Amino acid sequence: MKPQEPLSLDALTAIDGLLTHEELMIRDTVRRFVRERYLPRAAELFAKEQFATDLIPEIAQMGLLGASLEGYGCAGMNAVSYGLALAELEYGDSGLRSFVSVQGSLAMYPIRRFGSEDQKNKYLPKMAAGELIGCFGLTEPDAGSDPGSMKTRARKDGDSYVLTGTKMWITSAPICDLAVVWAKVDDGDASSIRGLIVERGAKGFETPTIHGKMSLRASPTGEIVLNEVRVPQENVLPGVVGLKGPLSCLTQARFGISWGALGAARACYEAAVAYTRERVQFGQPVAAKQLVQEQIVEMAMDIAKGQILALHYGRLKDAGGITPVQVSFCKKNNVGLALRAARKARGLLGGNGILLDYPVIRHALNLESVYTYEGTDEVHTLILGSALTGHNAF
Repeated sequence: MKPQEPLSLDALTAIDGLLTHEELMIRDTVRRFVRERYLPRAAELFAKEQFATDLIPEIAQMGLLGASLEGYGCAGMNAVSYGLALAELEYGDSGLRSFVSVQGSLAMYPIRRFGSEDQKNKYLPKMAAGELIGCFGLTEPDAGSDPGSMKTRARKDGDSYVLTGTKMWITSAPICDLAVVWAKVDDGDASSIRGLIVERGAKGFETPTIHGKMSLRASPTGEIVLNEVRVPQENVLPGVVGLKGPLSCLTQARFGISWGALGAARACYEAAVAYTRERVQFGQPVAAKQLVQEQIVEMAMDIAKGQILALHYGRLKDAGGITPVQVSFCKKNNVGLALRAARKARGLLGGNGILLDYPVIRHALNLESVYTYEGTDEVHTLILGSALTGHNAF
């Protein structure tokens, strides 16, 4: 009996019928870009630890930098359109999606929400155009899941603040033109966490690259070293004091990650289906074997449920907002299912599953980082546990 054409995941969920014409157009535009401009280079970029900086103008042209923000040259996409775009970017590579997430949710968002009008006008249009690249300085060598224990300090000195400290695991730091750095500001007798915009070229500001990563190799990751960096008063974000500032940025990024991870999962799933349909053992394609079909079905069910969850929360966000707890739920669920899908796909490809000729091992390695950043899986578990039981376990 001749095998039938496999049913696509989009057909399984009938997801297209739930999307507007504009949402479909944005998704399909980014999908073409990733397949035509990024995927032919994806393995080489990963192998050589290189980021495709030459594609930044094209990414900006599609309106993907600060895509969900309003005004100042930003596209003003709704949450669902933005999520769909990130899923397509991560179908290419988590590093590609991370660049867009950091630029929009972690660098542009705090300026848009907490910045002065002068700061917004100075930075946001150029960031939306890809002319200025930003990064987000929160995590430190000894302050990851507990950002309140940060050691970076800013002391008042005349009309400036002097910054000292080190930030770690900072996406886009090596290529950034500016960094939104969160520090404990000593202002008289009080100490509070504030956001400061630090521009490239400031004396004492360095961003060494972190080498030797086995995950997110196609993403530019570095440190931010602050050695008595003088930051003018006008570069302090005036609209927020305390951890509310950086945590609100992380909530925006986590929402995007919950969509992006679905793209990585789908890439692994599609690679596994295509491979098992072609790979013949014992006189049959391995896709005809029951144990293989069981794993394919489990992957498809997981991804389909994740898509429906992300779409539901995207609609809620567009209707007036979702809570940080709901974002944690979506991030934990969807990154977890993506990592399971990558591991299943790696097994189904056998020895070929560890080759960069196929996308699976690249996504599997990348997702190990996605599982950890913007709140570890354990942190999201405790956020949900606290909400569901009323007891804080932190």
